[in-house]
Amino acid sequence: MAKDKYGATWVSHSSITDYLKCPRSYFLKNIYKDPKTGHKIKVMSPPLALGQAVHEVLESLSVLPTKERFHESLLAKYEMSWTKVSGKRGGFFDEDTELKYKKRGQEMIERVVNDPGPLANLSIKINMDLPHFWLSEEDSIILCGKIDWLEYLPEEESVNIIDFKTGKYEEGEESLQLPIYHLLVANCQKRKALKAKYWYLDRDNGMVEKKLPDLEESEEKILKVAKRIKLARQMQRFVCPQETGCIHCRQLERVLRGEAEIVGVDDYGADIYIIKREEGKNEKDSIIL
Repeated sequence: MAKDKYGATWVSHSSITDYLKCPRSYFLKNIYKDPKTGHKIKVMSPPLALGQAVHEVLESLSVLPTKERFHESLLAKYEMSWTKVSGKRGGFFDEDTELKYKKRGQEMIERVVNDPGPLANLSIKINMDLPHFWLSEEDSIILCGKIDWLEYLPEEESVNIIDFKTGKYEEGEESLQLPIYHLLVANCQKRKALKAKYWYLDRDNGMVEKKLPDLEESEEKILKVAKRIKLARQMQRFVCPQETGCIHCRQLERVLRGEAEIVGVDDYGADIYIIKREEGKNEKDSIIL
């Protein structure tokens, strides 16, 4: 029987993270579509806008030959990318807040320009729009995801996995991001991953080397969660662990109740919403500038 990738359950680092935090959040981000527009929904916020603009600039370099990557000003590219998230489209309700976030992004780009590190070296580009492989043909589950950067290490004929970080906080040790990326590298191209690094772009010395997780253990761990997601989809059961809603699904529920403002459609066809933060109310995902 031919494999049906369209009927398979697709999982990624972001969707698995959504499910583990809150199944209801997973449903609203990955399955639900607005019956009026037929689109998925997305709540935009300043941290997301910042990450989107910076990642867009750096990822644009991955398709260029090594010698051509810095012919065009990265700061000029950043200015262009920022226009997509400026104002309400980026979740900004006042100019001062937007300027602070934009300046943070500029400083990140400047750090890369002053010390491009692995971005100035040879790299590997996986020849797939969205890298993916069959995590389990028997269970009809596909693992997918985009890796920020794969540095080519010619002497070892291997790669170095690099992930760009624009947030203030470090990726937790319990994160499944690196296990998933290691599996994608091992199954979507022929070169072995030899190293892995997180690049915290808001720091002068932000490159943090990480130990590569064991592939067999990673596969077993990811498949276990993926099977839970598949079962939840089959049963159509996506319940928030908190009766009154949690921080992961609360804003999305407000979109459904008509308490959010739609400001556009993103590059993937999702409706972008913004929600003005209530005065004096602190959110766990807020940051100090």
